[in-house]
Amino acid sequence: MNQSIIKALGLLDLFTEEEPELSLKEITERVQLPKPTVYRLLTSLEYCGFLTKTMDSEYDKRYKLGLKLMELGQLVSEQLELRKVALPYMKKLANEINEVVHLVIVNHDEAVYIEKVESTHAVRLYTRIGKRSPLYLGSGPKSLLAFLPDKKRKEILDTATIRPLYKNQIINEIEEIKRNEFAISYGEQDEGTTGISFPIYDYHRKVIAALAVSGPSYRFEGAHLEMIKETTKKSAKEISSEMGYR
Repeated sequence: MNQSIIKALGLLDLFTEEEPELSLKEITERVQLPKPTVYRLLTSLEYCGFLTKTMDSEYDKRYKLGLKLMELGQLVSEQLELRKVALPYMKKLANEINEVVHLVIVNHDEAVYIEKVESTHAVRLYTRIGKRSPLYLGSGPKSLLAFLPDKKRKEILDTATIRPLYKNQIINEIEEIKRNEFAISYGEQDEGTTGISFPIYDYHRKVIAALAVSGPSYRFEGAHLEMIKETTKKSAKEISSEMGYR
């Protein structure tokens, strides 16, 4: 483990509701580290936005928690709220189509599966909450990639280690996903499987997640495939509505 990171994050724990501001001297006394070491850690935290300097004199310096922590806290809060809202609809959807249902979000240029409801089939996909995937692989990730800002999407595709021919195919798929507002994939993450996903919007009309269902391809055919698609679309709209989308 990186001890410098552990020590730096430990400094953040010193700030409380009762003591929202602390001086360099006070922090140094509490952590019992050399003053130059504490100042170096505080400077790094300030640079990253985790701390803000409120006083800077030759005698002492004072700090308070920075806005970056509020941004991260808001992100966590939104994800918890999204899971809470989506789960009942995911359970209902899984009960209706009897296939695995996932809730997928973007995190650090990757797709992350943050919720899951299993099917009752003996033959089913074995995935887990916390699974990560490139944003160009699978129906859920591609739904998210399609609705990212153009500049961000281009940046992700330009830095991905994928063949130019496949990259062009992904770009064409993305245009289709944006037009139709759903994505479908065949065997991209697991051989012999099909995935379908629809975007979930918030009150800003921004795509914040994808509702994805997947299973063995032989169960995703004909009229049954159309039923899965329509039922999943309805569930995604209901979740979006609960998240304030109009």
